[in-house]
Amino acid sequence: MSTPPPPGPGPGPDHPDASPPPGWENPAVRADRRLVELLQELRVLQTGVQIVFAFLLGVAFTPRFSELSDAQQDIYVTVLLLTVVAAAVLATPVALHRGLYHHPGKARIVDVSARIAQYGLLLLASALTGAVLLVLDVVLGPAPAVAITAVIALIFAVLWFALPWAVRRATARERP
Repeated sequence: MSTPPPPGPGPGPDHPDASPPPGWENPAVRADRRLVELLQELRVLQTGVQIVFAFLLGVAFTPRFSELSDAQQDIYVTVLLLTVVAAAVLATPVALHRGLYHHPGKARIVDVSARIAQYGLLLLASALTGAVLLVLDVVLGPAPAVAITAVIALIFAVLWFALPWAVRRATARERP
């Protein structure tokens, strides 16, 4: 059973945007909220995965596909497989939620799902980076493709992994 927020201004007709003060959630309510947030984030990512996958499927059926070098075809296959695995991994928290609906260990489900989502992000970043490499290799040639793709990989690493880690670390230092 959840603990109600303390009395005072809160959501309602007088304060529609007000939210309960931090810290009022009990562990079950927090786990529910965290899972809903995670599933919403994964919906956004799944759209991106689907777009990349659709692009990759279409590429194989174009007349120019047979003109790709062996190395470019290897990149294509690798990116296609990374995309499929990313889709599977990013959908796993949804499957966990469905398979363990009303399970008492929701906090553990959320923790496992969050870790799985991190692996999915890594796979998606790899797939997107590989797709960029393939397209740029065809358009610009291998040397510029590798250089630009390295920058893209660095951008993913900084924005999706280093930045959240740095913010988490700074926040942990600020806590008493």
